[in-house]
This record gives sequence, C-alpha cells and structure tokens, in this order.
Amino acid sequence: MTHQQATRRVEIKNRQGLHARPADAFVKLANQFQSEIEIERDTLRVSGKSILDLLTLVAEQGVQLTIIASGPDAEAAVDALAALVDSFVEEDEQPDTQPD
Repeated sequence: MTHQQATRRVEIKNRQGLHARPADAFVKLANQFQSEIEIERDTLRVSGKSILDLLTLVAEQGVQLTIIASGPDAEAAVDALAALVDSFVEEDEQPDTQPD
C-alpha cells in the first residue's frame, strides 16, 4: 500500500471567512477520504476532519491556509478540498434577498 502526501495552499476569499457553514462542508468532504487531513495557518496545525479544530483557525478573508493530506487518496483529497474552498466565494455573490 502506497503512502502519498500532498499539500495545497489556498486563500479564503469569502468575505465572511471560514465560518460554521463552510467549515461544516469542508469537514463533511474531508471525512469522505481515507487520508489524514490537516490544515495549517502560520504555526497552528489542526485536523481538517474536525469542525471545532477548523473554527479555531479564525480564517478570515485573505487568510492563507495550507491543506495537508497523507494517505492513499491524498492527492484527490487535496484537489477536492481546495476546489471546495475556492467555491466558498460564490456565497458572497448571491443576491441579497432581504426585504427593504
């Protein structure tokens, strides 16, 4: 069995940052992979499979994170999770549906 490692740097582009809803989506996707997934911000490294750990990163707009995966599907995990983080910006582009 081969042990792979993959990393990818991503930027939080969503104006609201990595808050509970996108963090939940990230954790759900991360848990679909066999690989160990960690997220690093500066010197802090946390599990990418724990919503509480992710929220401790306080990843606001503009923050750079590194996704680190180790295991048999590491490359696929990093690709999927980086694409998910990039999709979070779309949340900002939805029209305001608040009544005047």
